[in-house]
Amino acid sequence: MKKLTTSIVLIGSALISGCYSQGGWTPTVDAYNDPNAYRINQDMAECKDLASHASGGTAKETAIGTGVGGLIGAAGGAAIGAITGSPGTGAAIGATVGGIGGGAKQGFEGEAGYKRAYSNCMRNRGHRIVN
Repeated sequence: MKKLTTSIVLIGSALISGCYSQGGWTPTVDAYNDPNAYRINQDMAECKDLASHASGGTAKETAIGTGVGGLIGAAGGAAIGAITGSPGTGAAIGATVGGIGGGAKQGFEGEAGYKRAYSNCMRNRGHRIVN
């Protein structure tokens, strides 16, 4: 049961980190009357790199969330399992649910930080950002 739980947590966190990838999103720039329109492509490349560093990386944040969520879930599950007479099963279920939930939460937060940093960078360089 323990190996199955560990496998589920690892597979779940891999899926979550894949879902919350920063690679495909870019801010929409309104180039109409933009005095810096000639720099949009260069600024986007530079801001993408800066945003990746500023956000800490979604995969890293997801892994941290998965670990913390798994530990908290295992502790809570073991406590509930002890009451019902099966602390090992409770800990396994708690670790799985907590790990996947914690990973998802951190993945969302890491992605939001990336988008915010990317958009702010572009705005600070004089571009109008739609989203």
